Amino acid sequence: MTTYAVTGASGHLGRLIVHSLLDLHISPFDVIAIARDEDKVEDLADLGVRVREGDYTKPETLAEALEGVDRLVLVSGSEIGSRVAQHENVLRAAEEAGVQRIAYTSILSAPTTTNPLAPEHLETERLLEASSIETTFLRNGWYLENYTAQVPNYIAGGAIYGAADAGRISAATRADFAEAAAVAISSDEVSPWYELGGHAFTMAELAAAVSEASGTPIVYRDMTVDELAAGMVTQGMSEGVAQFFASIDGAIAAGQLYTDSDDLAELIDRSPTTMADAVAAAVKALQ
Repeated sequence: MTTYAVTGASGHLGRLIVHSLLDLHISPFDVIAIARDEDKVEDLADLGVRVREGDYTKPETLAEALEGVDRLVLVSGSEIGSRVAQHENVLRAAEEAGVQRIAYTSILSAPTTTNPLAPEHLETERLLEASSIETTFLRNGWYLENYTAQVPNYIAGGAIYGAADAGRISAATRADFAEAAAVAISSDEVSPWYELGGHAFTMAELAAAVSEASGTPIVYRDMTVDELAAGMVTQGMSEGVAQFFASIDGAIAAGQLYTDSDDLAELIDRSPTTMADAVAAAVKALQ
């Protein structure tokens, strides 16, 4: 039998990937949830999934975590600036453990995008390409949760502020991306990469969807990247960090988070969740 492992299993995406593997009728005994803190994945252990400690910053834990693993979903780390070294730790441990295939959660259009989050993903892709392990890059678009989590703030303030202009965003839910990851790693057909994105929308369309779902008028107020960064600084963010995150909106304006690829829909064999449906669900949860 094939043994699957998922790193970062205590996080939002990693946990959903584990559940998606089980939804594909893979035996819980054949799934290993790797997490820095095993106590945070007790719910997965209760389902029969094997749980192991694995910390990206502690290579000695990764060797044991990956023992006997055939296929691995490497969920990218969350510590910006440290991710390449962390991912390399996982890769080296995977090579030593004899892992046969890795699916890595990268970013949309990693080789060409101006998105400031991309360089670490691209460097990780290069490390994986140079390794002895068969690899698939899951180039995920934006999470819809990046916006639905802010719905209460949008409603309270009556506005969404950004520097995305009319750039279109091919976002999908974490659950959609998780399902795609499970299908990709469990399939015997191997693709070197997938460009994964959902139904595209603009920030103005997001504002309209929040307005319709909540009954509260919401407008989108566009500004320059520098203006957006300055506003983040007034909210307590450091100048460098604010400029970094504001420049993501600049990438959106340039079309860097849009894709016309159908890879996501084809992997999950259904239409991805729409932004309007995700917003409606977020508003309903507040009621």
